This record gives sequence, C-alpha cells and structure tokens, in this order.
Amino acid sequence: MRFLGHFACLGTILLFSCQSSTDTTPETGQAPASPGWSLAIHGGAGHFDTEVLSEEEQDAYRRSLRAALERGGAVLESGGTAVDAVVATIELLEDDSLFNAGRGAVMTAEGKHELDASIMRGEDRNCGAITGLSGFRHPIAVAREVMTASEHVFFSGPGAARFAASTGAEQAEPDWFTTAKAKARWERALARDTTREKFGTVGCVALDKEGHLAAGTSTGGMTYKRHGRIGDSPVIGAGTWADDRTCAISATGWGEYFIRTAVAHDIHARMLHGGKDLQSAADATIQEEMGALGGDGGIVGMNAFGEPVFSMNTPGMFRGAFKAGGTPQVGLFASDSLAP
Repeated sequence: MRFLGHFACLGTILLFSCQSSTDTTPETGQAPASPGWSLAIHGGAGHFDTEVLSEEEQDAYRRSLRAALERGGAVLESGGTAVDAVVATIELLEDDSLFNAGRGAVMTAEGKHELDASIMRGEDRNCGAITGLSGFRHPIAVAREVMTASEHVFFSGPGAARFAASTGAEQAEPDWFTTAKAKARWERALARDTTREKFGTVGCVALDKEGHLAAGTSTGGMTYKRHGRIGDSPVIGAGTWADDRTCAISATGWGEYFIRTAVAHDIHARMLHGGKDLQSAADATIQEEMGALGGDGGIVGMNAFGEPVFSMNTPGMFRGAFKAGGTPQVGLFASDSLAP
C-alpha cells in the first residue's frame, strides 16, 4: 500500500487526497488481495498547521493516534469484529482530552457537554446513534447499544440518557468531561456571543478478518452551540456509513454542510451506482458537493478490500492507518504522506 498526498488549488477550495490503490489494481484489473484486517482513524480536520501546533503538541497528537491504532489493531488481530475495533478505538480517543469527544469535548452556550455519536456495520447496515447525551463516558458505546439492543436507530437528549442508563453504560460526572482548554474556549466564545468551530471530532473505519466493514464517529460538536444543535456526526449517511458492498466512511468538519450533501452516503452511492473507486468518489464528494457549497472538512474511508483513503479540503486532518503485518502510520497536515 502506498499513500500519496497532494494539494490542488481550485478557487478557494483545497483538496487533499491520500491516494491508495483503487478497488481494482491497474496492472491486472482485479481486486487487490485482502490484508486480513485493516483500520483507519481521524481525529478531526481543520485550519491548523505548524504555526498553530507546537512541536510538543504535534508529538502528543502523533502518540495518541498511534495508541488508538494499536488498540484497534490488537482487537482485529485477536479475531474481533470490525464493530469491536471501532468501539475500542473510539473509546480511547473519547478518553483523550486532545480531541473533541468525551473528555475534553467542547461546551454548549449553557456551559454543558452534549455529546453525539453513531456507528454502523457493513454486513447488514444496522446502525445506532445518539445525540445530546450527557453524563456517560463513552457515547460510542451507547450508540452501539442502540444498534444491537434496540429496534431503533436514533435516540436524543434525556431519552438517550435513559436508554444508556438502562444498558448499564458507564457514567461520569460533568467535571470529568471539562478541561481547562475547553472551558477557556467557551469563555472566549461567551464573551463574543458567537459559535466557534472546534476541530477534534474522532472517527474510525475498520475491516475485520471475516471481510466485514464498520464505521463510527464521536464528537462534542461546536463550541457554544445553542438550541440543541446537531451536526453530522450522529447522522447516519452524513457523518457515518458502512456497507460491505462499497465502503466504510467517517466524516469530520462543518457538520451543516456534511448533512446538506449527505457526504458519507454520497461517497457510497458514487461507488455503488456510478462505479467509482473510493478515492475518486471521496474526492468528488468533498470538492464538488460539500466543498463547492462552502463547507470544509474531510473523511476517512475504507473499501471492501481494506484499502484506507483520506480526503479533505483543509490544511490539516489528524489521521492514521494500520494494516495486518504493518506498522501504524499517522499524519497531521495535508502535506504529510503515510507510507508503510
């Protein structure tokens, strides 16, 4: 597997592609061999570069991304399902205050944490999602319970909390989620009385040894969000999608635009109905659909053969990939290449 990054300036839109092999190899026209298992993650996309992040901060993000990849890889290597790996990986990222999910999540206009998450498995397209959840340590685990322990897909607010409690989901006090960094960001937004975007949404896609895909996404949303605002992360088809026939997708960025263009499902549809490979489908969706409207962000995707793909129109996206027999590879900036 080989990853290549490139920038292309198209008006005000920047497009980044992490190029992997397509769904067929150019030499043979046949599908590549399955890697056994494969995992890829993101930790949010945004307008950050080496001038925004110090070397110490860059090192911290790289260590965290590698740890998450190792956690998910261990699950898959031991025979765990793609869903198992997605949940285990995202739980680690939810506990890491570097990201905007779980501990360290941004705060609403009322100074609270309202957490969103979704998960989907490619085998049967079963899925689960929660939004506006408070008081539970791992929103992604609650989303999984919605998928596996209920006949429904989506719970919100107090209802989501009641459901989480009924499943025995681990609880946490409000102070556990709050960090000095998140509070300072909220105080600045409060002084300006304006909503601020925060990069740091986390997501994971995986292929297990049985050949099944899964995807999950978890976030705290936008700093100073009001009126119960919901972004794309818990919306199946916008922020998360998985279908064994095509791909698994987790998105990050300006959620309103990802919802308006159904980013995750649009990529899947370009593959299923248009015959596109994953990289081409992802680049077209991020640039020609979502990006053309003025939104920004990116996706991590994986095709049915375990080939990870990244596409973004921002200067940076925390990301990484790990295959059976390989080593974890991570990148922070659009110029970073991920090589085996």
